[in-house]
Amino acid sequence: MHIGVPKERRPFEFRVGLPPAGVNLFTKHGHTVYVETEAGEGAGFTDDDYSAAGGQIVYNQDEIFGRPDLIMKFARPLRDEIDMMRSEICITGFLHLAASRQDKIESLLEKKITSIAYEQVEEDDEYKPIMAPLSQIGGRMAVQVAARFMQNDHGGRGILLGGAAGIPPAEVVIIGGGIVGSTAADTFTRIGAHVTLLDTDLQRLREIQERLPYPIVTMLSTAHNVKRACLFADVLIGAAHVPGSRAPSVVTRETVQSMKPRALIIDMSIDQGGCVETSRPTNHGSPIYEEERIIHYCVPNMSGVLGRTASHALFLGAYPYLEAIALKGIDGALADMPALHRGLNTRAGEVVQLSRLVGVGEQS
Repeated sequence: MHIGVPKERRPFEFRVGLPPAGVNLFTKHGHTVYVETEAGEGAGFTDDDYSAAGGQIVYNQDEIFGRPDLIMKFARPLRDEIDMMRSEICITGFLHLAASRQDKIESLLEKKITSIAYEQVEEDDEYKPIMAPLSQIGGRMAVQVAARFMQNDHGGRGILLGGAAGIPPAEVVIIGGGIVGSTAADTFTRIGAHVTLLDTDLQRLREIQERLPYPIVTMLSTAHNVKRACLFADVLIGAAHVPGSRAPSVVTRETVQSMKPRALIIDMSIDQGGCVETSRPTNHGSPIYEEERIIHYCVPNMSGVLGRTASHALFLGAYPYLEAIALKGIDGALADMPALHRGLNTRAGEVVQLSRLVGVGEQS
Protein backbone atom coordinates (compact mmCIF):
# COMPACT_ATOMS: atom_id res chain seq x y z
CA MET A 1 0.00 0.00 0.00
CA HIS A 2 1.15 3.52 -0.80
CA ILE A 3 0.33 6.03 1.95
CA GLY A 4 0.49 9.82 1.80
CA VAL A 5 0.94 12.24 4.70
CA PRO A 6 0.30 15.77 3.42
CA LYS A 7 1.10 19.05 5.11
CA GLU A 8 -2.09 20.60 6.49
CA ARG A 9 -3.00 23.76 4.57
CA ARG A 10 -5.71 25.35 6.67
CA PRO A 11 -4.70 28.58 8.44
CA PHE A 12 -3.23 28.06 11.92
CA GLU A 13 -3.20 24.29 11.52
CA PHE A 14 -0.02 22.86 13.04
CA ARG A 15 -1.16 19.26 13.51
CA VAL A 16 -0.20 16.36 11.24
CA GLY A 17 -2.10 13.22 10.28
CA LEU A 18 0.68 10.75 11.08
CA PRO A 19 3.77 11.25 13.29
CA PRO A 20 7.10 9.49 12.58
CA ALA A 21 6.10 6.63 14.92
CA GLY A 22 3.12 5.99 12.66
CA VAL A 23 5.28 6.03 9.56
CA ASN A 24 7.50 3.41 11.18
CA LEU A 25 4.43 1.27 11.95
CA PHE A 26 3.49 1.12 8.27
CA THR A 27 6.97 0.83 6.75
CA LYS A 28 7.93 -2.11 8.99
CA HIS A 29 4.95 -3.97 7.50
CA GLY A 30 6.20 -3.32 3.98
CA HIS A 31 4.13 -0.27 3.01
CA THR A 32 5.52 2.81 1.30
CA VAL A 33 4.85 6.11 3.08
CA TYR A 34 5.24 9.42 1.28
CA VAL A 35 5.54 12.45 3.55
CA GLU A 36 5.22 15.95 2.17
CA THR A 37 8.18 18.11 3.10
CA GLU A 38 7.62 20.07 6.33
CA ALA A 39 4.37 18.16 7.00
CA GLY A 40 5.32 17.71 10.64
CA GLU A 41 7.07 21.04 11.16
CA GLY A 42 4.27 22.55 13.27
CA ALA A 43 4.26 19.50 15.53
CA GLY A 44 8.05 19.52 15.92
CA PHE A 45 8.74 16.59 13.55
CA THR A 46 11.46 17.22 10.97
CA ASP A 47 11.86 15.68 7.53
CA ASP A 48 14.87 13.82 8.97
CA ASP A 49 12.63 12.33 11.67
CA TYR A 50 10.31 10.98 9.00
CA SER A 51 13.19 9.70 6.85
CA ALA A 52 14.66 7.89 9.85
CA ALA A 53 11.27 6.21 10.35
CA GLY A 54 11.36 4.93 6.77
CA GLY A 55 9.28 7.62 5.07
CA GLN A 56 10.01 9.09 1.65
CA ILE A 57 9.98 12.90 1.56
CA VAL A 58 8.19 14.41 -1.45
CA TYR A 59 8.12 18.04 -2.54
CA ASN A 60 5.20 18.14 -4.94
CA GLN A 61 1.51 18.54 -4.01
CA ASP A 62 0.34 16.56 -7.02
CA GLU A 63 2.55 13.68 -5.92
CA ILE A 64 1.43 13.62 -2.28
CA PHE A 65 -2.24 13.60 -3.28
CA GLY A 66 -2.00 11.68 -6.56
CA ARG A 67 0.22 8.68 -5.77
CA PRO A 68 -1.12 7.15 -2.51
CA ASP A 69 -3.83 4.57 -2.02
CA LEU A 70 -4.45 5.99 1.46
CA ILE A 71 -4.13 9.64 2.48
CA MET A 72 -3.84 10.31 6.20
CA LYS A 73 -4.85 13.83 7.19
CA PHE A 74 -5.74 15.47 10.45
CA ALA A 75 -8.30 18.08 9.34
CA ARG A 76 -11.01 17.93 6.68
CA PRO A 77 -9.54 18.29 3.17
CA LEU A 78 -9.89 21.50 1.23
CA ARG A 79 -11.65 21.45 -2.13
CA ASP A 80 -8.43 21.79 -4.14
CA GLU A 81 -6.95 18.88 -2.16
CA ILE A 82 -9.91 16.68 -3.12
CA ASP A 83 -9.44 17.78 -6.74
CA MET A 84 -5.83 16.54 -6.65
CA MET A 85 -6.82 13.10 -5.32
CA ARG A 86 -7.20 10.30 -7.79
CA SER A 87 -10.34 8.19 -7.87
CA GLU A 88 -11.09 5.25 -5.57
CA ILE A 89 -8.50 6.02 -2.90
CA CYS A 90 -9.11 6.19 0.86
CA ILE A 91 -8.80 9.23 3.13
CA THR A 92 -8.82 9.32 6.92
CA GLY A 93 -9.00 12.26 9.33
CA PHE A 94 -11.34 14.35 11.44
CA LEU A 95 -13.62 15.02 8.47
CA HIS A 96 -16.81 16.44 10.04
CA LEU A 97 -18.64 15.98 6.75
CA ALA A 98 -22.01 16.76 8.35
CA ALA A 99 -20.83 20.39 8.57
CA SER A 100 -19.04 20.40 5.22
CA ARG A 101 -20.10 21.98 1.95
CA GLN A 102 -22.30 19.84 -0.27
CA ASP A 103 -20.01 20.19 -3.30
CA LYS A 104 -17.12 18.61 -1.40
CA ILE A 105 -19.22 15.58 -0.49
CA GLU A 106 -20.39 15.32 -4.09
CA SER A 107 -16.77 15.36 -5.25
CA LEU A 108 -15.90 12.53 -2.85
CA LEU A 109 -18.83 10.55 -4.25
CA GLU A 110 -17.99 11.27 -7.89
CA LYS A 111 -14.42 10.07 -7.36
CA LYS A 112 -15.64 7.04 -5.37
CA ILE A 113 -13.33 7.98 -2.53
CA THR A 114 -13.55 5.97 0.67
CA SER A 115 -13.63 8.38 3.61
CA ILE A 116 -13.23 7.38 7.25
CA ALA A 117 -14.06 10.04 9.84
CA TYR A 118 -12.08 9.60 13.04
CA GLU A 119 -14.69 11.44 15.07
CA GLN A 120 -17.26 8.73 14.27
CA VAL A 121 -15.12 5.68 15.05
CA GLU A 122 -17.05 4.16 17.94
CA GLU A 123 -16.78 0.97 19.98
CA ASP A 124 -19.81 -1.13 20.98
CA ASP A 125 -20.04 0.69 24.33
CA GLU A 126 -20.28 4.03 22.42
CA TYR A 127 -16.75 5.03 23.45
CA LYS A 128 -14.96 7.05 20.74
CA PRO A 129 -11.31 6.10 21.18
CA ILE A 130 -9.83 8.46 18.59
CA MET A 131 -12.00 11.43 19.43
CA ALA A 132 -11.66 11.03 23.20
CA PRO A 133 -8.07 12.26 23.66
CA LEU A 134 -8.71 15.27 21.41
CA SER A 135 -11.88 16.03 23.36
CA GLN A 136 -9.88 15.97 26.58
CA ILE A 137 -7.41 18.44 25.11
CA GLY A 138 -10.29 20.69 24.03
CA GLY A 139 -11.87 20.58 27.48
CA ARG A 140 -8.63 21.65 29.08
CA MET A 141 -7.95 24.30 26.46
CA ALA A 142 -11.32 25.89 27.24
CA VAL A 143 -9.94 27.07 30.57
CA GLN A 144 -6.91 28.70 28.91
CA VAL A 145 -9.15 30.43 26.38
CA ALA A 146 -11.63 31.59 29.02
CA ALA A 147 -8.90 33.00 31.24
CA ARG A 148 -7.48 34.98 28.32
CA PHE A 149 -10.68 36.45 26.95
CA MET A 150 -12.17 37.29 30.32
CA GLN A 151 -9.37 39.83 30.70
CA ASN A 152 -10.19 43.50 30.08
CA ASP A 153 -7.41 43.85 27.51
CA HIS A 154 -9.28 41.31 25.37
CA GLY A 155 -12.67 42.95 25.87
CA GLY A 156 -13.81 40.68 28.70
CA ARG A 157 -15.53 41.38 31.98
CA GLY A 158 -12.26 41.51 33.92
CA ILE A 159 -13.08 38.56 36.16
CA LEU A 160 -10.56 36.08 37.57
CA LEU A 161 -11.92 32.60 36.97
CA GLY A 162 -11.02 31.35 40.43
CA GLY A 163 -11.88 34.51 42.31
CA ALA A 164 -9.86 35.69 45.33
CA ALA A 165 -10.28 36.04 49.11
CA GLY A 166 -13.63 37.73 49.67
CA ILE A 167 -14.34 37.87 45.91
CA PRO A 168 -16.63 35.30 44.24
CA PRO A 169 -15.26 33.20 41.35
CA ALA A 170 -16.53 33.31 37.79
CA GLU A 171 -19.81 31.57 36.94
CA VAL A 172 -19.09 28.98 34.25
CA VAL A 173 -21.99 27.25 32.49
CA ILE A 174 -21.26 24.15 30.38
CA ILE A 175 -23.86 22.68 28.02
CA GLY A 176 -23.05 19.06 27.24
CA GLY A 177 -21.64 16.42 29.57
CA GLY A 178 -19.56 14.42 27.13
CA ILE A 179 -15.77 14.20 27.33
CA VAL A 180 -15.31 17.85 26.32
CA GLY A 181 -17.87 19.14 28.81
CA SER A 182 -16.90 16.91 31.73
CA THR A 183 -13.18 17.59 31.21
CA ALA A 184 -13.85 21.32 31.09
CA ALA A 185 -15.95 21.06 34.26
CA ASP A 186 -13.16 19.21 36.05
CA THR A 187 -10.51 21.73 34.97
CA PHE A 188 -12.58 24.83 35.76
CA THR A 189 -13.43 23.56 39.24
CA ARG A 190 -9.80 22.76 39.99
CA ILE A 191 -8.88 26.44 39.59
CA GLY A 192 -11.82 27.55 41.72
CA ALA A 193 -14.53 28.58 39.22
CA HIS A 194 -18.17 27.90 40.07
CA VAL A 195 -19.46 25.42 37.47
CA THR A 196 -22.99 24.54 36.33
CA LEU A 197 -23.22 21.61 33.91
CA LEU A 198 -26.30 20.80 31.80
CA ASP A 199 -26.98 17.61 29.86
CA THR A 200 -30.03 15.76 28.52
CA ASP A 201 -28.97 12.49 30.22
CA LEU A 202 -29.72 12.46 33.95
CA GLN A 203 -27.65 9.33 34.52
CA ARG A 204 -24.65 11.01 32.93
CA LEU A 205 -25.08 13.99 35.23
CA ARG A 206 -25.10 11.65 38.24
CA GLU A 207 -21.93 9.92 37.08
CA ILE A 208 -20.11 13.21 36.46
CA GLN A 209 -21.17 14.63 39.82
CA GLU A 210 -19.92 11.52 41.61
CA ARG A 211 -16.67 11.35 39.65
CA LEU A 212 -15.42 14.93 39.91
CA PRO A 213 -13.29 15.76 42.96
CA TYR A 214 -14.95 19.14 43.49
CA PRO A 215 -18.69 19.88 43.69
CA ILE A 216 -20.55 21.26 40.69
CA VAL A 217 -24.18 22.16 40.03
CA THR A 218 -25.94 19.87 37.54
CA MET A 219 -29.15 20.60 35.65
CA LEU A 220 -31.19 18.74 33.07
CA SER A 221 -30.72 20.46 29.71
CA THR A 222 -34.16 21.82 28.86
CA ALA A 223 -34.94 25.05 27.03
CA HIS A 224 -36.06 26.61 30.33
CA ASN A 225 -32.94 25.55 32.23
CA VAL A 226 -30.57 26.61 29.47
CA LYS A 227 -32.05 30.10 29.41
CA ARG A 228 -32.03 30.28 33.20
CA ALA A 229 -28.36 29.23 33.44
CA CYS A 230 -27.23 31.61 30.70
CA LEU A 231 -28.63 34.56 32.63
CA PHE A 232 -25.91 34.29 35.28
CA ALA A 233 -23.03 32.93 33.16
CA ASP A 234 -19.76 34.81 32.91
CA VAL A 235 -18.49 32.04 30.63
CA LEU A 236 -20.70 29.76 28.53
CA ILE A 237 -19.15 26.60 27.07
CA GLY A 238 -21.14 25.03 24.24
CA ALA A 239 -20.22 21.33 24.09
CA ALA A 240 -23.38 19.76 22.66
CA HIS A 241 -22.48 17.06 20.17
CA VAL A 242 -24.23 14.40 18.09
CA PRO A 243 -21.75 12.05 16.35
CA GLY A 244 -21.82 12.42 12.57
CA SER A 245 -24.56 15.07 12.60
CA ARG A 246 -24.75 18.82 12.87
CA ALA A 247 -24.65 20.01 16.46
CA PRO A 248 -28.09 20.79 17.91
CA SER A 249 -28.81 24.51 18.31
CA VAL A 250 -29.57 24.76 22.02
CA VAL A 251 -28.86 28.45 22.77
CA THR A 252 -31.10 30.88 20.90
CA ARG A 253 -30.31 34.46 19.95
CA GLU A 254 -32.93 35.58 22.44
CA THR A 255 -31.05 33.74 25.20
CA VAL A 256 -27.76 35.31 24.12
CA GLN A 257 -29.41 38.73 24.31
CA SER A 258 -30.34 38.02 27.94
CA MET A 259 -26.76 37.30 29.02
CA LYS A 260 -24.50 39.70 30.95
CA PRO A 261 -22.78 42.25 28.70
CA ARG A 262 -19.27 41.12 27.67
CA ALA A 263 -19.83 37.58 28.91
CA LEU A 264 -17.85 35.00 26.92
CA ILE A 265 -19.26 32.19 24.75
CA ILE A 266 -16.88 29.41 23.70
CA ASP A 267 -18.76 27.29 21.16
CA MET A 268 -16.80 24.07 21.04
CA SER A 269 -19.42 22.49 18.77
CA ILE A 270 -18.55 24.88 15.95
CA ASP A 271 -16.72 22.17 13.98
CA GLN A 272 -20.13 20.51 13.68
CA GLY A 273 -22.01 23.73 12.90
CA GLY A 274 -22.23 25.20 16.40
CA CYS A 275 -24.79 24.88 19.20
CA VAL A 276 -25.34 28.63 19.72
CA GLU A 277 -27.53 30.48 17.22
CA THR A 278 -25.19 33.49 17.10
CA SER A 279 -22.04 31.41 16.48
CA ARG A 280 -20.02 31.50 13.27
CA PRO A 281 -16.57 30.01 12.60
CA THR A 282 -13.49 32.09 13.42
CA ASN A 283 -9.77 31.26 13.38
CA HIS A 284 -6.77 31.64 15.64
CA GLY A 285 -5.73 34.83 13.84
CA SER A 286 -9.02 36.51 14.67
CA PRO A 287 -10.63 34.18 17.22
CA ILE A 288 -13.36 36.39 18.69
CA TYR A 289 -16.14 38.72 17.63
CA GLU A 290 -18.87 40.52 19.52
CA GLU A 291 -22.54 40.02 18.82
CA GLU A 292 -25.50 41.01 21.00
CA ARG A 293 -22.88 42.57 23.35
CA ILE A 294 -21.44 39.07 23.98
CA ILE A 295 -17.91 37.94 23.09
CA HIS A 296 -17.90 34.79 20.93
CA TYR A 297 -14.94 32.43 20.52
CA CYS A 298 -15.72 29.91 17.75
CA VAL A 299 -12.48 28.35 16.43
CA PRO A 300 -13.18 24.95 14.79
CA ASN A 301 -9.59 23.67 14.93
CA MET A 302 -9.10 24.72 18.54
CA SER A 303 -6.26 22.27 19.22
CA GLY A 304 -4.61 23.18 15.90
CA VAL A 305 -2.20 25.44 17.79
CA LEU A 306 -1.15 22.56 20.05
CA GLY A 307 0.35 20.71 17.12
CA ARG A 308 2.64 18.33 18.95
CA THR A 309 0.26 17.35 21.76
CA ALA A 310 -2.69 16.94 19.40
CA SER A 311 -0.73 14.90 16.84
CA HIS A 312 0.49 12.52 19.54
CA ALA A 313 -3.07 12.27 20.90
CA LEU A 314 -4.42 11.33 17.47
CA PHE A 315 -1.83 8.59 17.02
CA LEU A 316 -2.37 7.12 20.47
CA GLY A 317 -6.14 6.96 19.98
CA ALA A 318 -5.96 5.64 16.42
CA TYR A 319 -3.10 3.16 16.91
CA PRO A 320 -5.16 -0.10 17.04
CA TYR A 321 -7.00 0.85 13.86
CA LEU A 322 -3.87 2.00 12.05
CA GLU A 323 -2.16 -1.26 13.00
CA ALA A 324 -5.13 -3.22 11.61
CA ILE A 325 -4.94 -1.25 8.35
CA ALA A 326 -1.19 -1.90 8.15
CA LEU A 327 -1.71 -5.64 8.67
CA LYS A 328 -4.98 -6.27 6.79
CA GLY A 329 -5.43 -3.35 4.41
CA ILE A 330 -8.43 -1.02 4.35
CA ASP A 331 -10.96 -3.67 3.35
CA GLY A 332 -9.77 -6.18 5.93
CA ALA A 333 -9.68 -3.65 8.75
CA LEU A 334 -13.17 -2.38 7.96
CA ALA A 335 -14.51 -5.94 7.85
CA ASP A 336 -12.88 -7.01 11.12
CA MET A 337 -13.36 -3.86 13.19
CA PRO A 338 -16.98 -2.67 13.57
CA ALA A 339 -15.77 0.45 15.39
CA LEU A 340 -13.75 1.52 12.36
CA HIS A 341 -16.65 0.72 10.04
CA ARG A 342 -18.86 3.11 12.04
CA GLY A 343 -16.52 5.89 10.92
CA LEU A 344 -17.08 5.06 7.25
CA ASN A 345 -18.80 8.01 5.54
CA THR A 346 -18.44 7.44 1.79
CA ARG A 347 -17.46 4.38 -0.24
CA ALA A 348 -17.77 3.34 -3.87
CA GLY A 349 -19.75 6.46 -4.74
CA GLU A 350 -22.31 6.00 -1.97
CA VAL A 351 -22.95 7.77 1.33
CA VAL A 352 -22.66 5.04 3.95
CA GLN A 353 -23.93 7.01 6.94
CA LEU A 354 -26.85 8.46 4.97
CA SER A 355 -28.92 9.71 7.90
CA ARG A 356 -25.91 11.44 9.38
CA LEU A 357 -25.05 13.36 6.24
CA VAL A 358 -28.48 14.74 5.39
CA GLY A 359 -28.66 18.55 5.34
CA VAL A 360 -24.94 19.33 5.35
CA GLY A 361 -23.89 22.85 6.22
CA GLU A 362 -21.83 25.73 4.96
CA GLN A 363 -18.36 25.42 6.48
CA SER A 364 -15.33 25.10 4.21
